[in-house]
Amino acid sequence: MDRLETRELAYFVAVAEELHFGRAAEKLGIAQPPLSRAIRQLERRLGVTLLARTSRRIALTPAGEVLRDEARRVLDAVSTATLRTRRAGRADPRLIAVMKPGGDGGLMAEILSRYEKEPEALPVEMLVCGIGEQEGLLRAGRADVGFLHRPHDSDPAGFDSVDLLVERQIAVLPMGHRLAARPSVRLADLAGEPHPNWPGRDGGSGSGDCGDFHDGSQLMQLIALGRAVAVLPESVRSNLRQDLASVPVLDAEPTTLVLAWPEANRSRALAAFVRTATDVAEKAAYELR
Repeated sequence: MDRLETRELAYFVAVAEELHFGRAAEKLGIAQPPLSRAIRQLERRLGVTLLARTSRRIALTPAGEVLRDEARRVLDAVSTATLRTRRAGRADPRLIAVMKPGGDGGLMAEILSRYEKEPEALPVEMLVCGIGEQEGLLRAGRADVGFLHRPHDSDPAGFDSVDLLVERQIAVLPMGHRLAARPSVRLADLAGEPHPNWPGRDGGSGSGDCGDFHDGSQLMQLIALGRAVAVLPESVRSNLRQDLASVPVLDAEPTTLVLAWPEANRSRALAAFVRTATDVAEKAAYELR
């Protein structure tokens, strides 16, 4: 059998997502008849039925569900390869590091200062993203290396990584909160409080609806207004607003700051960055003892 073309896969994914030929054709910017012919030709080439058609609706067959999922991965990989290739051919190569606001454990300034002295170093472009977006940007090829947090960023497939820093967690509260003056709290003390529904995490982690937020500054504003409390890594304490308080949470699971990068990347510049970040993190951990 001839290899499938990316065009065919893109056509099928559009139909599989819309489950309607007209809407899929509009999404693709083509007419409906050639789209229908392309899908039927794809079914003939594969020797399977991908779509169960009736006069009123279409649905994916089991084979169609498999092809939809596999085709998405293939198209994502092609898009990533295109982006990385274009970036590699730039006249001014650089290393792109991604992190959410305050998501570096307080290490990034020292990492950058020491990294620029490395013989293999490239200029570093910082990409500051919304909460939970780091992994997607790494997978899409828009960043070379990123700061993730375990257990929250929990899908290591396709990444190499190194643990940098283990942090205790603190409760971030409005200054006038009933728990703000406590020397410490436990998770049970926070029961019933409106916790954030974190972007990208099914169902969120809290009992209340804090509204939509996408970055740390929005979350801090919600906390200051008394609309949320949050349990966060201890390193955020140094950047808290004056109208917020922080209290250690004795029984909260520690978080681990992880430096991750696509496993296929063998760049010397990246290796130097990872080595530098590891050295800086080891020094910081020693000073905290």
